[in-house]
Amino acid sequence: PVTNFRLAVSNNRRDQNGEWTEDTEWFTVTAWERQAESVNQYLAKGRRVFVDGRLSTRQYTSNSGEARTSLEVRASRVVFLDSPSGESAGADAPPGAQSYSPVSSGASGSDAPATSNPTEDVEELPW
Repeated sequence: PVTNFRLAVSNNRRDQNGEWTEDTEWFTVTAWERQAESVNQYLAKGRRVFVDGRLSTRQYTSNSGEARTSLEVRASRVVFLDSPSGESAGADAPPGAQSYSPVSSGASGSDAPATSNPTEDVEELPW
């Protein structure tokens, strides 16, 4: 299976007048196999997720005939950072919230969950 979803990435910064402003960029994310199944089952608008993957560009022609470019992420890992109710990842969270199984594009990928918790470093993320 394969699935696509839109991901908003927001960055808070001070503008020239010292006022806080939020810049938001939208990305299309593509996930495959078990990652796609988890995304289809657990992802909903407003859920916090961490996506690791390869960034790629795609050229297309808009409905008005303009040539455009979009950035897309080909996900190798999607980690749910909160539970469906919006709380921190806990007992009610999907399996990917506390540990994850990276999807490898090669045949040597392991299905064993990672031993580290990817949510430990969330406070250090730049957004």
